[in-house]
This record gives sequence, structure tokens and C-alpha cells, in this order.
Amino acid sequence: MSRLGVILCGFITGSVMAVPGISGGSAAMVIGVYDDLLRAVSRCFSEPRRNIPLLLRFALGEILGLFLMAGAISWLLTTQAEVPVRFLFLGAVAGGIPAIFRKAGVRRLNASGLVLILSGAAAVLLLASFPEGLFTPGERGFADMALQFTGGMLLAAALVLPGISASHFLYMLGIYDAVMEKLSTLDLIPLLPLAAGTVLGIFLTARLIETLFQRHQAGTFLVILGFMLASLRELIPRGAEPWQILTGIPCILVGFVPVYFIQSDGKNAKPARNRE
Repeated sequence: MSRLGVILCGFITGSVMAVPGISGGSAAMVIGVYDDLLRAVSRCFSEPRRNIPLLLRFALGEILGLFLMAGAISWLLTTQAEVPVRFLFLGAVAGGIPAIFRKAGVRRLNASGLVLILSGAAAVLLLASFPEGLFTPGERGFADMALQFTGGMLLAAALVLPGISASHFLYMLGIYDAVMEKLSTLDLIPLLPLAAGTVLGIFLTARLIETLFQRHQAGTFLVILGFMLASLRELIPRGAEPWQILTGIPCILVGFVPVYFIQSDGKNAKPARNRE
């Protein structure tokens, strides 16, 4: 992929992260760069000259997307455009799901494969059911730093794994408002423990997922398929009128069709080499 292409993929990923139900991993999976990013992160120390520039370009695009587009998309979700926008992203995420199944290389889904898919879906739904403010941050001190570091590790897992909401983890830990306030005022020093946990967590999670791909690629993709299927629930508009649902169907198709056909070209949907 060209340098501009990597930046563009990062821009798309950063832009849509404000949409509930779409994580950074989900966006990377849908646009077909998840495998490359995972490999680059897990090998950034062993092959730095090759992988660090790629990650920096992707991060640049992601930051630009967050600053230039995420706010606009988040605002649209508070207007009359919420329903069609949600349906559009619902179609886009759904369009990438068949490619994940093809990557698993499973010709016929058996009972064990179904269990893996359901396990992935159940994990996402279970995490989504956790109440907000499960932990309460205290005064600044070692305990608060440890909580932030733990939050960073969990945030990293959510950033790497498709279908898992990063913001929900921050809500669950009770530090979402504090983190957003520090970011908005550029008071970044207190967030260093969170950043350290996030960086370490991204590296460890990427290494783990790449190892699972190497040893159990088919099964790992089926679990990820479960993650993605469960994440669709967050994209379904709540309380939509019947006429909004009817007008939303074309939006689903607009999101689904291009992603499906781009992923169907065979370039990004290679089946697993090993079989379980």
C-alpha cells in the first residue's frame, strides 16, 4: 500500500471511531488493513525500519480523522440524520463480515465453529452489560495512577480487537469524563499512566493476536467474526419510526455494497493456511 493510502486508511479509522459500535479494530478490519497493522505493531521492535514508518503514517491519518471528522460525525448522531448515518455504518460493517468468514477458510461451519462465533459475540455483549463507574478514581496518587495504567491496558485491547468499544472501558472504569477533560484542555501530564498502559497494551495484545493467527488462524477469525456480529447491535437505531427504517434500507445498501465488493476482490480475504 502506498504512503498516502496508509494515511487515508488511518484517516477513515479515526473519523468513524466516534460512532458507537465501531472500534478502531472494526474500522481497520472493514477497510482491509487489520492484518498489516497487527503485524507492524507486533514486529515494530524486531523490524523497526519497516514497521515504525507505517505505524506513524497510519497514526497521522488517524489523528487527522479524529480532529477533522470525528466531531462532525458525532454531531450528526445528535441530529435528524442519526438514523440514516447509523444505517450507513451498519451496512459498512456488515459488508466486511463475509470477508472475515472467508479469511477463516472454513468451507462449512460446524458445531465447534459456531461455538467460537457465539463465544466472541457473548464476550462483547457481556462487556457492554457492565455498569458505568464500576471503579471510582480517587485523589491523585499511586492508586489513581494504577487505575489509569489498568485503564490504558484495557483501552489498548479495545483499540486492537474489532467490535469492542474503547469508550465503554473508560466509562466502566469511571475515568471517561476525567480523560476527556484533560484532553480538551491539553493537560496531558496526568494522562501519562494511561498513555503508558495503552502503548504497552497495544503491543502485548497485537503480539497475542498475531500468535493466535499463526497457530489457530481459523478459530481466531471466527471469534473476531462473533465480535463484529455483536457490535452491529450498537449501530441499530433505537426508537426509529417505521418510515425512518424504510428510508434507512438504501443507506444500508450504500454502506454494504462498496465494502463487500472491495473485500471480495480476493486481495484482502485470503483464507487461513492452517486448519484446526
